[in-house]
Amino acid sequence: MVVLDDVGFAQLGCYGGDIDTPVIDRLAGRGARYRNFHVTALCSPTRACLLTGRNHHAVGMGLVANMDNGFPGYRGYVSHEATTIAELLGDVGYATYCVGKWHLVPPREMGPLGPFDHWPLGRGFDHYYGFLHGMTDQWTPNLWEDNHSVAQPEGPDYHLSADLVDHSLEYLRDYLSANSDRPFFMYLAFGAGHNPHQVPRPYIERYAGRFDDGWDAARDRILARQIAAGVVPGDTRMPPPNPDVAPWDSLSGDERRLFARMEEVFAGFLTHADDQLGRLVDFLEAHNLIDDTMLIVLSDNGASSEGGRFGYVSPPHRSGRFPTLADNLGQVDLLGGPLTANHYPSGWAQAGNTPLRYYKMHTHGGGIRAPLIIHWPARLTHRAVIGDQYHHAVDIVPTILQELGLSVPDEFRGVPQLPLHGTSMAYTFDDPQAATRKDRQYYEIHGHRGLWHEGWKAVTYHHPGTPFADDRWELYHIEEDFSESTDLADIHPDKVGELVALWWVEAGANAVLPLEERTVTLSGDPNAEPRADKYTFTYLPGTFLPDTAMCPDLFNRSFRISAVVEAFEGAHNGLLLAIGDRFAGFSFFVQDGHLVFDYNASRNHSIVTTSQPIPESATLLDVAIEVIDPRNAEATFFVDGRESGNAVISPTIVTGISMGGIQCGRGYLTPVSERYANPFVYTGELHSVTVTLQQKPPNADEEAFAVIMREQ
Repeated sequence: MVVLDDVGFAQLGCYGGDIDTPVIDRLAGRGARYRNFHVTALCSPTRACLLTGRNHHAVGMGLVANMDNGFPGYRGYVSHEATTIAELLGDVGYATYCVGKWHLVPPREMGPLGPFDHWPLGRGFDHYYGFLHGMTDQWTPNLWEDNHSVAQPEGPDYHLSADLVDHSLEYLRDYLSANSDRPFFMYLAFGAGHNPHQVPRPYIERYAGRFDDGWDAARDRILARQIAAGVVPGDTRMPPPNPDVAPWDSLSGDERRLFARMEEVFAGFLTHADDQLGRLVDFLEAHNLIDDTMLIVLSDNGASSEGGRFGYVSPPHRSGRFPTLADNLGQVDLLGGPLTANHYPSGWAQAGNTPLRYYKMHTHGGGIRAPLIIHWPARLTHRAVIGDQYHHAVDIVPTILQELGLSVPDEFRGVPQLPLHGTSMAYTFDDPQAATRKDRQYYEIHGHRGLWHEGWKAVTYHHPGTPFADDRWELYHIEEDFSESTDLADIHPDKVGELVALWWVEAGANAVLPLEERTVTLSGDPNAEPRADKYTFTYLPGTFLPDTAMCPDLFNRSFRISAVVEAFEGAHNGLLLAIGDRFAGFSFFVQDGHLVFDYNASRNHSIVTTSQPIPESATLLDVAIEVIDPRNAEATFFVDGRESGNAVISPTIVTGISMGGIQCGRGYLTPVSERYANPFVYTGELHSVTVTLQQKPPNADEEAFAVIMREQ
């Protein structure tokens, strides 16, 4: 099972897209692709469906794993009442491997002490290599193997997509070398094409100039290809542009140049991942495994509009300062490289979802309709077919189980089991033109809702901060209107009422309620974070906790860092403590005999140094950070208790540090400060570093976030 990330319905070549994906296209040409396959519109929920065959709220994954509101449908982990396909297959003798993105474990459990029961090995996989969070840097990823962190791989040509396939091949070589007659199951989840969009430069340059005509022209071109190939019905109509997308011709020349380059980077990123998948396919072919291996390729949701109207070079939301066009143009030649963490504008996401409306995180077609290719020469008697049956991510596990003659037990390892919610797709293998056997499917993400039933779909776009009861339900006859272009709600109000009533039935049965739209408050919810009542954290030299989920909560609060060192003679340098990475965080270090504090808010650096060199007799080095308001703070140094310089920090981080984790005594991954290169080991004798927090005022996070939103 190969899962791409944030890849829209129209971004693969075999779905009419402008991006070269020859390996996936070849698999589609020898297998089946589906044009009516659907997902949940968000990564963690879709992955929960793919691995369990149950609806995402029902297993506790109503939102991403980072968020927990305390209700059963939104706990941020997959309930053990829902066995995974890996657990079921492992119990009947399969070797099971998980490689790549997981994003099914709460951040509070992403540490070296676990608990590990929601990690891949705790959910049925024999081995795991990849990243636990929803995203990671492709050049310097935050990696785990089995239940322990691993050092950053070295080498000038390193890239995560290639590394994931390297480990997939390593697992399969070991599997074959063991002369095992056991079958295997592999779950390979790429970071591509989730931001940061990062890829070797030659892959970017192969697309130079290809997107200069813009997203409107791309949309028209893609739809024409889709109709010609049968990827969409011949009468499919193009809906109007999404409200956040400006016409390409209305943009300035500089905007067009920047935005076209951002799409070139994304295209190179996806083509590079396709090339890596090709190495895996070549291995299966070389070892006569390809014919009797069911190879599934899909995306977890539609193309992402998280880059906003203008895209970005580095994530802007951490400081609340959105870069100007001039800022971004100044870095256009760096896009895709290790110094940027870019995301394209929503106009390219719209084109990537052609001919569908909206994006990832929406329950309109652009969020939930996804590519699906199944390649299995020994079983599929028809080649290059396009299935029109309506299906969903929950249907994958029932398909696998039916083909193997397996079922879900009533109880698994002492835990009563939820029934499967999916419908097997195996009937489409024998008759590609068979009528849909699925009856209904509900949708809900961030308050956006939808329900499909017998060819009709009711859907609502929820505007944050407004009552759910005020949402207007739209109605589409999907069997006749593939792209949701014509709203029939006013013509068929009874049908709307019927489908909305059915949605409430499904919501009640699947733990969807209460409806939830919070994000910032959930990610810092005191019920979800065990650090909430702790105010002192001590780290020893050499510590590396590779995820900021293990960090103390430093946002919008005052704190103090205290390093205990041995008195020294002569010069000394090195890192005392850092949290974060190149794109956001802070670093406290010694350089040229001075204490330095570098506060990095999306690469907006506030740097403070001591007014005098550190005395050789010093044994206690402190920096105190005092919050002034949501945008500003003051840093003050103390050496053996005596003040030694201060300055204002602006802007401060608002919503979260990047995913570089805690580093004490030496740097790991990318350096937070541009004043040094990792590992930047402290050359003196460091005993410990302690972070002491002050009480955070009530509602501090919500107030800070509101201030930033008002300024945009």
